[in-house]
Amino acid sequence: MSDNCYIPEVKIGNQIWIAENLNVATFRNGDVIPEAKTEEEWKAYDDAGEAAWCYYDNDRKNGEKYGKLYNWYAVNDPRGLAPKGWHVPSDKEWNELVEYLGGEEEDTGKWINAGKRMKTSHGWEDNGNGTDEVGFSGLPGGSRTANGAFYFVGELGYWWSSTEGSASGAWNRYLGYGSGNVRRDNYRKNYGFSVRCLRD
Repeated sequence: MSDNCYIPEVKIGNQIWIAENLNVATFRNGDVIPEAKTEEEWKAYDDAGEAAWCYYDNDRKNGEKYGKLYNWYAVNDPRGLAPKGWHVPSDKEWNELVEYLGGEEEDTGKWINAGKRMKTSHGWEDNGNGTDEVGFSGLPGGSRTANGAFYFVGELGYWWSSTEGSASGAWNRYLGYGSGNVRRDNYRKNYGFSVRCLRD
């Protein structure tokens, strides 16, 4: 979802989600979010605990396909990363989505298909496409690590929650190409992940 454009949405259970990754360069109040192109810039914003975004591999074409990657400082900024009427979902709200789609893991330890139902039917490597039967349209937008390196485009998709997991980390969800599951993890706040928004 880009600045000043139509917002595609999808109803999944009792929730209404934006049906694509966030691709904005300003906060809700109009303030510009800095773009961090170099590894040094990415690290500098982390050192300062400040918001930043980037395109995967600093390539605008990746932004057109996958949206922007944001650090968690952008997610948590009081100026508001999400458009008016929307918010970045909490860990609990992500749980609600996953549970509605069947959960993360059965008692038997076998992975189930919640993630497969969230993934697009195209664009995933190694025959990892999903069914996208609920319209979430999850794409493998990859990530940016704490040292500024890019990894896993075409293989993994990561999305922030608004919930802290520790002093240095926050909860996220990610989809992988090798199975149908969606997983929960606590990554460092200076990673660059995609963002989805949920209706207030």
